[in-house]
Amino acid sequence: MTVTASTASAVPGPEPVGFGPFAHLTVPNTPLYRGVIRVFLVAKERFAVHLRPEDVHAALPADIRPPEPEAVVGALDKLVGWGNLRADPDTARVTAVEDFYRKRFIYQLTREGEAAEEALSAYDEALGRRGALQAVALHDIVTQLRALLVLAAEDEPDPAKAHLALDTLASRFAALADNARAFMGSLQRTIDLHDVEEEVFLAYKDRLIQYLERFIQDLITLGGRIARLILELEEDGRAEPLLRAAAGREAADAAPEEAERAADEAFERWAARWAGLGAWFISRDGRESQARLLRGRALGAIPQLLAVVRALNERRSGRSDRSADFRTLARWFAEAPDDDARHRLWRAAFGLYPARHLTVDADTLAARAARPVPAATPWAEAEPLRISPQLRRTGSYERRGKPRKVEDREQRRRALAETAAKQAAETAAARARLVTDGVTRLSGLGELDPASFGLFLQLLGDALATWRPGMRHTVATSNDGSMEIRLTAVTDGTTAEIRTPGGVFSGPDHLVEIVDLTDGDEPTDGGPDR
Repeated sequence: MTVTASTASAVPGPEPVGFGPFAHLTVPNTPLYRGVIRVFLVAKERFAVHLRPEDVHAALPADIRPPEPEAVVGALDKLVGWGNLRADPDTARVTAVEDFYRKRFIYQLTREGEAAEEALSAYDEALGRRGALQAVALHDIVTQLRALLVLAAEDEPDPAKAHLALDTLASRFAALADNARAFMGSLQRTIDLHDVEEEVFLAYKDRLIQYLERFIQDLITLGGRIARLILELEEDGRAEPLLRAAAGREAADAAPEEAERAADEAFERWAARWAGLGAWFISRDGRESQARLLRGRALGAIPQLLAVVRALNERRSGRSDRSADFRTLARWFAEAPDDDARHRLWRAAFGLYPARHLTVDADTLAARAARPVPAATPWAEAEPLRISPQLRRTGSYERRGKPRKVEDREQRRRALAETAAKQAAETAAARARLVTDGVTRLSGLGELDPASFGLFLQLLGDALATWRPGMRHTVATSNDGSMEIRLTAVTDGTTAEIRTPGGVFSGPDHLVEIVDLTDGDEPTDGGPDR
């Protein structure tokens, strides 16, 4: 919306009734009014209490600043009438008796006006928020859960430390959940090409896909660690004393007669937060965890993004876009002047012409009018149709001229075959590298090349996705059914490190058995039951 050079009071709109400090949103020149209020908010941050009209005019952004200061005076008077500002007589620059009779005011932001603008700013921020998948928040959650484990081991946990750790954990978890929800919503709008231009989408789609892949890997590795820490805190009810200590510290300032009730209410709030944290990372009672659902959504978004890229590339290369053709045809139907034109358009668009040998002349129409034939009459019972014997000679079509040269695609087939063979060999080598000779530890896998490490991460993610509370052992199969992994937790607290060319992958050590199902060998049952 653009602001004209006319003053705010020169072309008054209808006076709103009952809107109070929000009335400036329902009249013309709304950007000017909001800009004036924001000038007062900025001045308040700099400890300036009152502003004069010339100060407001100078501080306004250039795109909404009127050329004449009188326009700002009119806007200030309007905002005073709506309750956003307060006007006081400006006596600081009075030097003569005549100056007392001149209309001079200084303006100050009221509490109602400040509250209204803060609400509008929060609304604008919520609408423009895109969110982010915060891998750093996952690391912070792990750190706070480990701190809670240390406090739970004490006979009497320090209430201050417990409250601080739980408060930090709750804030980081709330930020993670809110940002993930906002990010997935904005990602779906990006996939649908809503609120985003095609050029912008094509420019950053590679970074977006890499961002999703990196977060998925962090969610696989850290999500299982967080779930294990939560289960350790819930064993033997070790989390409840920490929650009660934090609730008691929150209720410490309550009145004596309400201390017990305040402590119970605070404990219920902390218990609900803890249950929400557990439900986000642990699948229980036949319901999948939010982390697993988020992982599935993120994994599904990658091929959707690639499909959008493919569709845009096909549209740019000049290929026929059937959906665009049908939309254009629908517009033509809507713009047709009458039904006869619509019927002609229908026949032209879909080629619904009568057969050349089934012509209908005046004699045929007269015969049908004299002896109508119901539409339900079978062909075998109806009168025969007379077909010209010339159809046998003229009804076929032969392409004349030189036949098209057959294109030799042998070289392309050979290149595709070589690429497929190379990829199959790399996959087979990766499978052979990961196959274990019986049960071993994760730390015994040694150094892995990029292909083997990528396949290992997929297998590990499939195994951790099937993990349930109380389980010490799980079995999972890869998506293509070629490999099986058996994972068993150990209780010695050791850490496994797997070195790759890109860095060191570390985590809690497990007993693992990886079997190649394509060689026909049955895996041995080397682990405990679930």
